Order: sequence, then structure tokens, then C-alpha cells
Amino acid sequence: MKIYNVMHYGAKGDGKTNDAFSIQHAVDDCAKNGGGQVILPSGYTFYSDSVRLRANVDLHIQKGAVIKATGNIDGYIRPNKLINDPKTALIGNPVTGKPSFVFIYAYEADNCSISGGGTIDANGHAFVQRKDKYYVTGDFYPRPTAIYVEKSNHIAFRDFTVVDAPFWTLHPAGCDDVLIDKIRILNDLDVANSDGIDPDHCSNVRILGCHITCADDCICLKTSKGNSEYGACENIVIDGCTLVSTSAAIKIGTEGVGDFRNIIVSNCVISRSNRGISIQIRDGGNVENVSYSNIMIETRRFCPDWWGTAEPIVITTFNRDENTNSGTIKNIRFFNITAKGENGVLIHGNADNIIIEDVVFENCRIELTKTSKWKCGLYDLRPCLDWGVESYDNSAFFIRYAKDITIMKTKTSWGNPCDSYKYAIDAQNVENLELIRFDGHALSPLDGDFKFNNVRLVEADK
Repeated sequence: MKIYNVMHYGAKGDGKTNDAFSIQHAVDDCAKNGGGQVILPSGYTFYSDSVRLRANVDLHIQKGAVIKATGNIDGYIRPNKLINDPKTALIGNPVTGKPSFVFIYAYEADNCSISGGGTIDANGHAFVQRKDKYYVTGDFYPRPTAIYVEKSNHIAFRDFTVVDAPFWTLHPAGCDDVLIDKIRILNDLDVANSDGIDPDHCSNVRILGCHITCADDCICLKTSKGNSEYGACENIVIDGCTLVSTSAAIKIGTEGVGDFRNIIVSNCVISRSNRGISIQIRDGGNVENVSYSNIMIETRRFCPDWWGTAEPIVITTFNRDENTNSGTIKNIRFFNITAKGENGVLIHGNADNIIIEDVVFENCRIELTKTSKWKCGLYDLRPCLDWGVESYDNSAFFIRYAKDITIMKTKTSWGNPCDSYKYAIDAQNVENLELIRFDGHALSPLDGDFKFNNVRLVEADK
């Protein structure tokens, strides 16, 4: 493999000099000569404007090396070609478009990769300001994405750390054959929109052995409107990850104009998160064939600024607005899930069209226990046309407008009580709810274990 050391191209690595020209020159030479490895050597901090990766180039950040993003917004690549005026680029661009600003960027760069053991410092606090003691946001939106790779196949991200992202951290879009292996993302838990990994219209993705701490979603599958020229988000494996989030640890949606299918999530530990697993469909895309297994979930309320009220598992589909009909969710499997937190499982579909179907819980344990100072007795249905954060008694399973729901060999329990904790199952407008060897009781013996309204119960075997 040909090696290109950025120090040989004039990089200083002193943390002050802008080394973008030297790094980019090394990348371009590497690509021009058929590919190889561009090395940022250990012991140096490379302050830099945006860098564009090329096909067949491995950007190798050695352990002990840091590449730090510029704090000057004019130093960023701007993939969103709809924005021509740099002044208007700073405000009002919707998150549904392509990124407005990117630190490490690649387009049509097959076989590109980032590796090493070093650190990408995304310099997020150059672009945010504190709203209150729980929440930090910026004065323009969206802020820079740390890594954005579009329309590039056979790509890999291995063994490096990203810290302090001001917006989404790793965003592959329209890519096939994506390997994300043993990376760390360490973002502050109060920086809004600092998602960890967001595969967008991507196929054949493996996310393995990662540790992610971030505000907003740790791992979020998307089919965004801005990249709607690409296909479904499909054939995804997420395995062996440890995750902490102030939103959802693992999510499908909410940007979902295209379909999601054939997804396996296994052997993960979710802790100190506002939500655990979430499927949120608000656009026309459909979700089908998703399996979650061997997952530990711990949830708690963080603060009301964040979506979620400590639901360990959420499955919802609502129309985003009056011009949008949300998609269907079907064939979802949960096996060997242990959840402990301040709320229970939420399943809620459209009243006009029941489009959540064929959901199975097997060998699951759900415990509700109050741990934070924040109010309980709430479910968060945002974003959608007609709903918001709604007041309901919290139950281990809260189900509305769904069909063919099976709960088998599953147990619910109560820990530290809250006044709003009530039933094992609260179900309304459910067609074919099947309980097989279900063990669950109301918190108070004065309440019935179940609250059913317009529920067709297939079998109740306790």
C-alpha cells in the first residue's frame, strides 16, 4: 500500500496552523496514483478546514493524532447545491435537505475509508450556545455535519473516535456496503441534533461494536427527502453496541420518505437514555422485517426539551402534516429484551387507518420505576399533525390502533412507584391481541390488570 504522510506535504500539526491544504494535497495525490493511505501521524493536532475524501483513499488518523475542525464556517464544504448565498446558508435550511456544511466530505468515492485510533474533534462548541442548563443549541441550523459520504460504495469507518459534533456525526447517504466497526462517538449530552450514526438510503450496512454517547439519536436509520434519489434503507445489521442518548438510542425515522426493511439489531446495551428503541414513521415510507434481540435497556427522563418520556420501546406512525399519509409498520420482532425505566412500551397508529401490524414480543421483561424528578403520566407522540406530549396513565404496554399484536412469555413489574403507574396492558382499538404465558399485574390490586377498550382478544393465557 502506498503511504502519504501529510507532514511531507507541509502540515504543521501544531493545532493552530490551518493544515487543510497539506491534507487535501496528500489525499488528491493518493487518489491520483490509484489509492493508498494518507497518514496523520501520532503526537500532532491538525487544525483544518474541510477535507474531501477520494475513491480508494484511507484517511488514517494514528492513535494519539487529532484532526480538529475549523471554527470558521467559511472553511466548510457545502454539499447542498441549492444554497448559493453564504449569508442565507446560515439560517432556515431544513434538516430534510442535504447537509449545508460538512467537515469530512466524500461524493462518488468508492472504497474510501477512515481508520486509525486517533480522534476527529468536530469543534462543535464553536457553533452552539446554551439555552438553559439542560440544553444547548446554535444560532443557525443545521450546523456542520462532521462526516458526510454520499453515493459511495464499499466504504469503511474503523477504530477512531469523534468528539464534540455540532450536528450529525457520521452520515452516509445513498451508499451500498458500509462497514462501521468499533468507532467511538463521544458528544456532549446537551448539544441538540448531535446524532451519532445516520445511515440514509443506504444498503448492506454493518454497525458493529461501537460505543456512542450523544444528545439526540445514537443510531438512526433515515430515508430523507434530501436524498430521495436513492433507494430504500435495507439489509442493516447493528450488533454489539453500547449506547447513551438524550433522545433515542436506536431509531428508524422520523425522516422517512423511502422504505426501511430487513434490519437486525442484537446484543446491545442501552443505558441512561431518554428512549431506547424507536420506530417513528411520519412520511410515506414503510417499515418491514425488523428484528431486535438480546438487548438491555435503561431509560429515564432527561428534560422536556427532548422528544420522549422514557419509553423503552416506541412504535408509532402518524401523518406529519395534512399533505402526508404516513407509511405502514409490520413484521417487527422483539426477543429477549430487558427494559427498566420510567415508562412502558408505546405502540400507537393512525386512527383512520390501522397500519401497525404483526408485532411480537417474546421473552421480554418490562419494569417501570421512577428515578428522575420529571413528571410521569405522559407519552410523547411528536412530531405529528394532531398530537403532542399527551397525559395518560403509564402502563407496561400502551397500545392504540394496531392489529396482530402478540405478547408471549413476557413479564411486567413495578419498582419505585409513581402515582400515574397503572396497568400491565392498556389497549384500545386493537384487532387480534394475543397473550401467551403473559405475567403482568396492575400496580394497585384495586385496579384491574388490563384496561381494554374495543380490543379483540385472541387468547388470554396467564
